[in-house]
Amino acid sequence: MAGPEPGAARGVPAAPGTPAPRVYIVDDHGMFRSGVRSELSGDVEIVGEAADVAPAISEISAVLPDVVLLDVHLPGGGGQQVVAAVRAGHPEVKFLALSASDAPEDVIAVIRAGARGYVTKTISGPELLDAVRRVAAGDAVFSPRLAGFVLDAFAAGAAAELERPSFDPELDQLTGREREVLRLIARGYTYREVARELFISVKTVESHVSSVLRKLQLSSRHQLTRWAAERRLT
Repeated sequence: MAGPEPGAARGVPAAPGTPAPRVYIVDDHGMFRSGVRSELSGDVEIVGEAADVAPAISEISAVLPDVVLLDVHLPGGGGQQVVAAVRAGHPEVKFLALSASDAPEDVIAVIRAGARGYVTKTISGPELLDAVRRVAAGDAVFSPRLAGFVLDAFAAGAAAELERPSFDPELDQLTGREREVLRLIARGYTYREVARELFISVKTVESHVSSVLRKLQLSSRHQLTRWAAERRLT
C-alpha cells in the first residue's frame, strides 16, 4: 500500500464501544497479505486468509467474517466468483474489493456480484481501516473515480431494465417498490439499511418483505435471497 488515495477518508477512529470488525483477506500475494495484516493489526480481528477462489469460498463460509478484503484477480478465477458463491448462502457477509486494478470492467463485475465497495492498493493503512469499518457498518465505499464507473454502469443498466419487458410470472406479481426491497435484502442489507436507502420506515420494509414472501410462497429471508440469486436480481 502506498500514499493516500484521493478523496478517501483519513482514518476516522471507531465509535466508543464498537467491536473490532472480523476481517478475512483474499489475495494471491503473501507479502501483500502480510502488509495488510500489519496495517490493520490491533484495530480489526483477522480471522483467516486465502490465496485462491475455492479455499476462500470454503473458509469464508465457515468463519463468517464481517468483512472480506478481496482482490479481483485470483489464480482460480475472478473475485466476483467468491462474492457470488458466499453471498448465495451468507448474504450477511460484506465484501470490499482491494485491488491493483482500476479497470471499469473489474469494478463493475465485482460490484454486480454484491461487493459493498472497491478501493485500489494505493490506499493508505488508516484509509483502509476506515473503509473496512464503514463497510462493516453497512456503508458503500469507493474511490471517487471508481464510484463514477459504478454510477454510470448501473444508471445504464436501470434504463435498459425499464425498457425490457418481463416474462417472469412470479416476478410480475411484485410491485416496483417490492422489487427494490427484494434486491436490497438479497444483497445482504438489514431492514434498517433498506429503510435508509429507500427513505421509508423499517415497518414499511417489514411489510414489503412479508408481502414478497407471501406472493412468492417463500418462508424465510434465506429462501428469498436464493430465489433472487437464481434470477440474477442481486
